Amino acid sequence: MNTNSNNPHRRDDTSAVVSTFPARELTLLVLLAVAVAGVYLAMGAAYSTRMLVEAACYAILALGLTIQWGYAGQFNAGVMGFVALGGFAAMSFSVPVNEAFWASSLPGELGLVLIYILGAGLIVFAASRLDRVGLPRTLRTIVTVLAALVLYMVVISQFREVTERIEDQVEFVGGLGLPTWTGWIVGGLLAGVIGYFIGHVCLGLRSDYLAIATLGIAEIIKAFLKNSDWLTRGTATVSPLPWPVPGPAEVGFTLSRALYLSITAVIIAVIFLLLHRAYNAPWGRMIRAIRDNEESSAAMGKDINRRRLEIFVLGCILMGIGGAVLGSFNGIFDPQGYLPLNHTFLVLVMVILGGPGNNLGTIFGAVAVYIIWIMSEPLALYVMELAAHFGQANFDWEIPTNLESRALQARVFVIGLLITVVLRFAPKGLLPEKVKHHD
Repeated sequence: MNTNSNNPHRRDDTSAVVSTFPARELTLLVLLAVAVAGVYLAMGAAYSTRMLVEAACYAILALGLTIQWGYAGQFNAGVMGFVALGGFAAMSFSVPVNEAFWASSLPGELGLVLIYILGAGLIVFAASRLDRVGLPRTLRTIVTVLAALVLYMVVISQFREVTERIEDQVEFVGGLGLPTWTGWIVGGLLAGVIGYFIGHVCLGLRSDYLAIATLGIAEIIKAFLKNSDWLTRGTATVSPLPWPVPGPAEVGFTLSRALYLSITAVIIAVIFLLLHRAYNAPWGRMIRAIRDNEESSAAMGKDINRRRLEIFVLGCILMGIGGAVLGSFNGIFDPQGYLPLNHTFLVLVMVILGGPGNNLGTIFGAVAVYIIWIMSEPLALYVMELAAHFGQANFDWEIPTNLESRALQARVFVIGLLITVVLRFAPKGLLPEKVKHHD
């Protein structure tokens, strides 16, 4: 007797198992592993391990963006600014102490000026609340603007005088000489605090205006760090930045980078597990409900603004941590080196390829896109050299002298082509968000 024909539930269970088998995920991960193995064979262990460490740092940045964009629909085009804040925190907390600065009278003078700035800010804030004691709003605005202008002119001259003496006498304030991981934690906290104030101002804007606002704020952050020579040495850069593991001089390039990779892997695993639990918890369902239907969520009594601010700050914290880890690994803090193409657009492509809102897809997208980004240059150079030598041998072409620079520009073309193809054939990403429907 055929038991399967008499037991329809068994056939349903089998089909359920087949439908839930993660065939796409396994296939893509196997292809990614093959690609990584190919890079190791072609480029060597030291180069390939460095590539994986940088890809892991970008995966942390992409996880921060995917919870903002994928979970809550917030398009943050200012990733670069939070990456720079993380790198600044990693530098300022891990670089050795500048003994010349602390042995002089400059710390006291700088601290006094900072107190003046804080006091001026409190005065302006108090002036902006004068309407609560009966002052007309128009007069309150005039008083606030005048107070801000006068106090700014008074304080900024003293501030510039102190900072110019710092640059002339001791070059810059230096770091705190603390363990590297303290800078990573502070980098996340600093980015979260800045993100909190940005969110209060910008989250009420429409998505396209939010993108423009965050892009402008990122440029402001970069300009501040670039021009604050007394704090960051500006374009002179700060190096080397310490690692939390033995460096190449102690254990060799490959082993030191492998140790660094293990730390980034642990960080990604912890973040992934926490985000996975949050996504499937009532909090995650509420965030997605606000994303999908804000009016209905508000009608159910949900605090829309508070939840949107929570997710924005959380994403900024992850971006700050990723920026700090990446800055420490690069071993140099260069404010001018933070570029929208490398630290915003590339992260955006990673999230689009992997799938906004899917944590595993985001990690996959980060590693895959970074491999394409790095390997497109040597592959393009190889193809160009083949074509140039073929043309020289058969058509008497003259080989160009700037093939290397042309191959470097191929990165942009390849990434642009990649995002075009993905948006055309997989607009939700290769591993799209899986939304559970409850009957």
